[in-house]
Amino acid sequence: MSQPQQLAQTHTRPFLSVKANLLMPNRWFRHKVDEFEQFAIDVIMGRREGTMAMLFGAFLQVCSYLFSGIVQLRLWLYRHRILRDQPLGCLVVVVGNLTVGGTGKTPIVEMFAKALRDRGRKVAILSRGYKSKAPPLWQKWWFWLNHTEEPPPRVVSDGEKVLLDSELAGDEPFMLARNLPGVVVLVDKDRVKAGAYAIARFGCDTLVLDDGFQYLPLKGRLNLLLVDKTNPFGNGFLLPRGILREPIKHLQRASYVFLTKSKGHRDEELEAMIRKFNPGAEIIECAHKPQYLQRLGNGEHLPLAALAGKKIGAFSGIAAPESFEAFLRETGAKLGYTRRFLDHYRFTAEDLTEVFAEALAAGAEMMITTEKDAVRLAATEKFPLPCYYLRLEIEILRGAADFDEAVGKICFPNGVPVMATNPPM
Repeated sequence: MSQPQQLAQTHTRPFLSVKANLLMPNRWFRHKVDEFEQFAIDVIMGRREGTMAMLFGAFLQVCSYLFSGIVQLRLWLYRHRILRDQPLGCLVVVVGNLTVGGTGKTPIVEMFAKALRDRGRKVAILSRGYKSKAPPLWQKWWFWLNHTEEPPPRVVSDGEKVLLDSELAGDEPFMLARNLPGVVVLVDKDRVKAGAYAIARFGCDTLVLDDGFQYLPLKGRLNLLLVDKTNPFGNGFLLPRGILREPIKHLQRASYVFLTKSKGHRDEELEAMIRKFNPGAEIIECAHKPQYLQRLGNGEHLPLAALAGKKIGAFSGIAAPESFEAFLRETGAKLGYTRRFLDHYRFTAEDLTEVFAEALAAGAEMMITTEKDAVRLAATEKFPLPCYYLRLEIEILRGAADFDEAVGKICFPNGVPVMATNPPM
């Protein structure tokens, strides 16, 4: 038996359990659902051809027209004050985008919250906790039976310690809580309720909404809109035929536009489109820069230069894996094995066994994943290959000297916190 096979067999044992064998039908169903979801994503991204893809794309396009009508109606209702937004009386910074996934929101939310915290603000990050595990139904019923008020938001971090894991908090809130001591992180679909709780319970004076551009019930906001330079608006269609959550013309609601994942070259056509719909918005261009590798388990840091010439494997469950893999290639590493999962995918024991066995068979010397994926892996897990995650940070290329200046310009233009008025709908 070869060494990779021996290592793969050794790695398999800790992951297997009687429970896993009993859940075979569930795994089969989940696999089929994942297959269909991947097919749908491939059709949306233009990666599938053939009659089935064409017919499904036509069906999705009809659904897009319906979705567009719902989006426009909702904005009309807020614009005409039939649905009303609510003020909370503090600085509110919204970080979001027009598209689904992959613009690099989390590092920008992290840097913004850190800079505001370092300026003496009491910051709370409000997230909806996408794909987090909801409390069990019995727990909700018990609360309703014993309380007259609504249940409070989930507290991921009280600013002193992290209180929930990634499954209950969601990947991004957990990652932000872990990286931002001194910042409160709350999860709730009702961000008005969560903001009021942050102010009353923790004395917060600054709220940062993660992925909140489409959240209209909160009044008095600075809208920071992120646009991915590598794929700004997809195929131009709204969900579910494209990746747009709302029409491109709604760029007009942005206070500032951040062009993310830049390579340093200006895209005058993209900037002209932004100016067409929002002549007054300031454009800030930035890049996601790899910093170092951190090993799962012992926290060891490895400089990026250590990857040069090494044969590595990479796996990820994020919206834009192409960017992650490109970063690794730019270090000079030989990417001998890659495996892509759906965004926010929760890895099973069988997945990890298979991934590491295939990477070993391909001759990989180490495995690399993303920081967002690393929060879904047990820190105490033993892998047959050294496993690291890639740490990224934001670097401002144009529009401000650095991130601290960008925060000062946006939130403290006259040396005092700005109180935003509502942007046009």
